[in-house]
Amino acid sequence: MRRYCAANRLNRLGTLTYAGAGVHDPRQARADVGVFFRRLRAETGGKPFPYVWVPEWHKSGHGLHLHFAVGDFIARGKIDRAWGRGFVHIKLLGDLPVGSGSFAQSRKAAGYLSKYVGKSFDDDAAGVKRPKGLHRFDVAQGYTPKRVLLQGASRDEVLEAAAGAMGGPPDVFWSSDEAEGWQGPPTVWVQWRG
Repeated sequence: MRRYCAANRLNRLGTLTYAGAGVHDPRQARADVGVFFRRLRAETGGKPFPYVWVPEWHKSGHGLHLHFAVGDFIARGKIDRAWGRGFVHIKLLGDLPVGSGSFAQSRKAAGYLSKYVGKSFDDDAAGVKRPKGLHRFDVAQGYTPKRVLLQGASRDEVLEAAAGAMGGPPDVFWSSDEAEGWQGPPTVWVQWRG
């Protein structure tokens, strides 16, 4: 997701919140966000554009809300009309050193969205059930960044290469070695937030 955000300069972060009692069905939220992006494309002239979105559970129990990122300015009224299910918020990410530009802004957006993806692992641990087969985030098709293949003689060599490509060590590290009773092949998951 980070590479997708950076490659497509997704530097505007938005939130879609439901009115009323909210939506508590993850499949319904995904259907709604699909309709939202189709309507938003129509509102902006019909041309496809890159985006990424992540669902998050409200702490208050209101259900789900959806965070998303886009790269181009989209008037708030168009976003409101496309969502039509409650409230929207969108902002260009700033609060960065002067001259940072859209790449640094998009990395910051990716950091925020990655935090929400990471929280979904916490949801699993807390017993919040995510229906099988649903991704933790989704992106617009056709904007996949160039694949980067990292190789090494050991896990540590590959992690070192990844840290070099990402500009530093990962903020989060998980290994199946730490999971009692792990039944699958050896697995490592790493996350960069910044």
